[in-house]
Amino acid sequence: MSTRTRRSEPELTFSSKELFDLAVAWITLSVAFALLFAPIHRAPVAIGYFAAMVGLSFVTVGVAFLLHELAHKVVAIEYGQIAEFRADYQMLFLAIMGALVGFLFAAPGAVYHRGRITKRENAMIALAGPITNHLLALMFLPLMIFPSVLGTIGQLGVAINLLLAAFNMIPFGPLDGKSVYDWHKGVFALVFVPSVLLAGYVLLFVGLF
Repeated sequence: MSTRTRRSEPELTFSSKELFDLAVAWITLSVAFALLFAPIHRAPVAIGYFAAMVGLSFVTVGVAFLLHELAHKVVAIEYGQIAEFRADYQMLFLAIMGALVGFLFAAPGAVYHRGRITKRENAMIALAGPITNHLLALMFLPLMIFPSVLGTIGQLGVAINLLLAAFNMIPFGPLDGKSVYDWHKGVFALVFVPSVLLAGYVLLFVGLF
């Protein structure tokens, strides 16, 4: 009687450390983007306006970041991996400092996973994040037709998600694009090219706010 090796059944769980890191990264990114949108060091900004920008960032930037990372985790677990998010506190500090001078490099941390895995499966885990951001951009898109706050949330949600997708598809270092490029250059191009084109359109014709 032959036996077959099976991967363990996937189980989506969160350690207290992971939940803490996710919360810190979410809050820090929201404050960093609020500082970018409402530069309190350059001109007097009302506390209420700055608080509103934090809330706006929490809904748009925070959701884009959180679901991007959770997508990595969910797909990794489906492939039998042990996966957890870990915040990069040095990069979070740099995000705040950069926002104060008008430049923001948002790399709050990553989902680290371990276990036996193929190159294709690793690429699928990487793709999950940018694809999720594209789907979120589609979900935010209808809000852009509304005036006032809803329209602003829609515009910012679309812009942030498209920019995040394009940035993460760069085939360099620990970014998602590198894993996809190493696995299949055709699939990489299929995702990377439209991501960059859409992000370029956002920067040139839509803006962030």
